[in-house]
Amino acid sequence: MRRVFVVGVAMTPFVKIGSREWTYPRMVGEAVRGALGDAGIGYEQVQRAAVGYVFQPSTAGQRALYDIGLSGIPIVNVNNNCATGSTALMLAREWVGGGLAEVTLAVGFEQMTKEAMAGPATKPAVTTVDPHLRAMAEQYDFAAAPLTTQFFGNAAIEHMKRYGTTPEQLARVAVKNHDHSTRNPLAQFQVPYTLEQVLGDRPVHGPLTRSQCSPMSDGAGAAVLASEDFVRAHGLEAQAVEILAQELVTDGDAAFGTGSMIDVVGAPMTRAAASRALDTAGLGIGDIDVIELHDCFSINELITYEALGLCGEGESGPFVESGATTYGGDLVVNPSGGLISKGHPLGATGLAQAAELSWHLRGLAGDRQVPGARTALAHNLGLGGACVVTIYAAPGGGHA
Repeated sequence: MRRVFVVGVAMTPFVKIGSREWTYPRMVGEAVRGALGDAGIGYEQVQRAAVGYVFQPSTAGQRALYDIGLSGIPIVNVNNNCATGSTALMLAREWVGGGLAEVTLAVGFEQMTKEAMAGPATKPAVTTVDPHLRAMAEQYDFAAAPLTTQFFGNAAIEHMKRYGTTPEQLARVAVKNHDHSTRNPLAQFQVPYTLEQVLGDRPVHGPLTRSQCSPMSDGAGAAVLASEDFVRAHGLEAQAVEILAQELVTDGDAAFGTGSMIDVVGAPMTRAAASRALDTAGLGIGDIDVIELHDCFSINELITYEALGLCGEGESGPFVESGATTYGGDLVVNPSGGLISKGHPLGATGLAQAAELSWHLRGLAGDRQVPGARTALAHNLGLGGACVVTIYAAPGGGHA
């Protein structure tokens, strides 16, 4: 595969659903025009586009991009639940890496509604999370809370019982990420939370409180990808962030054969995707300077620490409590505020991660800049299931 570089990124502000009057083509247009402007190219130079979303009908990608240009390029619509944005990015990367295009566009967006998140009024005969439901039903009674909240809330209960993780340690994930978002003008929430506020917030399921859960959000993100030849021909070396490796993994036997809710919510996928991506990049987890990971709930950040190898199994509670994953610690995790505080428009999250990490690797992250960041990792997870791990290197990093 040829080397592939991210040469332009942008995202809209992530906002509370329905709080801004915009159509999804307008939302996508804002992100795409920003990414094209960052790359210094026109839409007519884009040869293929992958557009990700969850709650719009088929060919919404075409409708969104037609307002930008009717160039006739192939447009592929992508839906991989919460990993949709990174899956679109992977498709756009493979087109360039495989020699099918010199310049591609990856887009992710979502205009969410409470009705869409609530699901159908009656349970369908088949759902995308049937194996997850069966595994959960073997150990836990169903509650009135949304299914995703039950999945992760029960994983939190298991983590506490198995490893002694405390409610305070879970809450510290939210405290950290809400603090990080105060530096991010594009985040949905930009106010700090104290530990007491997080612990005292409205209970959702198990030990999880409202401020430990990602909100429903509207927003879009976009990235322009290019080949090494295009980068050199257009003088983009100073801003070309290389994708060193990228792995997409779906559920295997380990997800449902252990009786563990930690496995049901994706720990084996994360472990496999991260291991393969780091091996391909020739790096260890200790070589990574900054991470954006899928903290849809506070417990998933702790689970992901362990699956990535940042700490030992069962050690993530003390690890976050020590301050290892914030400024001044071992590395910075979710400098954007993460899903919990930046927001989580499902299809856009993976592209927002790409934008955030590109800004850090280019030294453009402003008040939240991770000093000297040269390598980065993105982790984007969707139940049903899919996990994408992407490894990035700063411009001029010298990586092959």
